[in-house]
Amino acid sequence: MLPITTCSMEKEPSSVQKTGALHKAAEKTTHWIGSVPSLIVHTILFTGSFSLVFVGVQLDHILSVVTTLVSLEAIYLAIFIQMAVNDNTASLDAVEENLDEIQEDVDEIQKDVGEIEKDIDEIQEDVDEIQEDVDEIQEDVDEIQKDDTEEEMDTKQNKLVLTKIESQLSDLLTQIEKMKSEMNMKK
Repeated sequence: MLPITTCSMEKEPSSVQKTGALHKAAEKTTHWIGSVPSLIVHTILFTGSFSLVFVGVQLDHILSVVTTLVSLEAIYLAIFIQMAVNDNTASLDAVEENLDEIQEDVDEIQKDVGEIEKDIDEIQEDVDEIQEDVDEIQEDVDEIQKDDTEEEMDTKQNKLVLTKIESQLSDLLTQIEKMKSEMNMKK
C-alpha cells in the first residue's frame, strides 16, 4: 500500500527559494549568453578546441566532444529561451489584466464624468432660476422703494398742509378771540 500524501497548491518555502534561485541563475545565464562577452568566450573556446589538433589530439575526438558540448549547450539555450518566453508571456498576461482593470476604471470615470456633467447642468439651471428670482426680487425692492419714496413725499406734503392748516386755524382762532374780546368790550 502506497502512503497517502496531500497535494497542496502552496510550495514549501525551501522549494520556493530553490526555484527562485534557479530562476535567477537562468535569467542571468540567458542575459549573459546574449551578450558580446559570451560571443568572445565562445569564439575563443571553439578556436581553442580546434587548435588542439596542433597539440596532437585527434580531430575525430575534438569533433565528437565539441559536437556533444554544442548539442548540450543548444538544449540548455532552448530551455533558457523557453523560460524567457514563459516569463514574458506571464508578464504580458499581467499587463493585459492591468489594462482590463484600467479600462474598467476609465469607463467608470467616464460614466461618473457624464453624471457630474448632468449635475452641473442641473445646478446651472437652478442658478439661472435663482438669478431670475433675484432679478424679480430686485424689481420688487425697487418698486417698494419707489412706493416708500412716494409715500414719504405724500406724508411730508400732508404734514406741510396740516401745518399750514393749523397755522391758519390758529390765526383764525386768534382773530376770533380778538373779535370776541372787542365785542365784549363793546357791550
